[in-house]
Amino acid sequence: MIGMIGLFGGLALLIYLTMRGMNLLIAAPITALLVAIFNGLPIFPQLAAEGAANFLTNYMTGFTGFIASWYLMFLTGAIFGKVMEDSGAADSVSKWIVSKIGMKRAALAVVIACAVLTYGGVSLFVVAFSVYPMALSLFKQADLPRRFIPAALAFGSTTFTMTSAGSPEIQNWIPIEFLGTTPYAGWEVSLIVAVFMMVFGYWWLKKMINKALSKGERFVARASDAPGEERKELPNPLLSMLPLLVVLIISFFFHDSLGTSALIIALSGGILATYIINRKYFRNIGHAFSEGALGAVIAIANTAAVVGFGGVVRATPAFETAVGVMTGIPGSPLIGGALAVAIIAGLTGSSSGGQAIALPLLAPHYLDMGVNAEALHRTVSISSGSLDSLPQGGYVVTTIRSIAGETHKDAYPAFGALTVVVPFIGAALAVVLFSLGIGI
Repeated sequence: MIGMIGLFGGLALLIYLTMRGMNLLIAAPITALLVAIFNGLPIFPQLAAEGAANFLTNYMTGFTGFIASWYLMFLTGAIFGKVMEDSGAADSVSKWIVSKIGMKRAALAVVIACAVLTYGGVSLFVVAFSVYPMALSLFKQADLPRRFIPAALAFGSTTFTMTSAGSPEIQNWIPIEFLGTTPYAGWEVSLIVAVFMMVFGYWWLKKMINKALSKGERFVARASDAPGEERKELPNPLLSMLPLLVVLIISFFFHDSLGTSALIIALSGGILATYIINRKYFRNIGHAFSEGALGAVIAIANTAAVVGFGGVVRATPAFETAVGVMTGIPGSPLIGGALAVAIIAGLTGSSSGGQAIALPLLAPHYLDMGVNAEALHRTVSISSGSLDSLPQGGYVVTTIRSIAGETHKDAYPAFGALTVVVPFIGAALAVVLFSLGIGI
């Protein structure tokens, strides 16, 4: 019981401190230490048996492991975003989009751009880095409150695309190993749920933006934005889209052979393409590289701090007990599977982590019961993308704070509505549809 109090109390405290704006490099290790103490984990490796879990080792393994795996992706992603901004390519594309679909649909343009890249296999973090400059320019031209940019970025990336049938994102591929399915498992239900999430989510986003506009909120420029003076000449908008296409194509062709490492090549190709196509429009390419590198370090450090918290959580006896309870939820196996994966994803701050921990336990049990593997695949995939977006989630922190420069207080209400509530409803809809025999 004390361990459980520490586990959920530590998570609640981390969420509270995150919402209050505390630096995650401080909040995450403090709350992880609280979890460790309540669960009886030794603080230092010298106080633990050889090879046994302890606070320092588990926290730093999670922290450094994430940086080792993702630093170059963050670096190239951040630099790509900055060169798109500095060259005027982001402004050019955004002006062209506004001219075609109108100012009122600026948020929709951001959502669509993120959806295309995500379904093309580009990492969620990289999509946020890549599309943000264009999103900033679009929201500025449409005079929309910038605090909704993170929600638009995340909605296009983590809801109706990330966990849908055919998606190359890892959240759609992890179940294959345990269930023997394909990336297109339950595609009929997936299509219905994706359309629902897209329509309902965009309607909700527009409603929230219009409510803010009615209260007098508008776009507010910052000193950290690109230079404010109007450019006399912008690059060709269609040519400026080519670097995004380069990222999409390279990541698609190399995804199977190189996995996430393909993103390094893809984003480097995007940087090179931006320079070749728009080199005469750059204001200060050296500064763009420097700013991108600095932004990448800040972003990955914040995210790694939260991943370290998850590393401590997974090592506690209370977490093992919680997983046992979650995976033993009575009733429909689809409901039990969806809830187990969602809650574990919330505890670890990772949708892929929720699946990787729960499925080895769930899959054999449910398959022996005769549960349809495709239905289970699609249900747990969709549900994994819900509670992983609680305020302390790594992607949440990176997108809101490091990329968009917003506070949780301003940006998270809309962010949470679209990335927690909408996917949760989507998972419930999937359970209902599968229960009615659709797609089985």
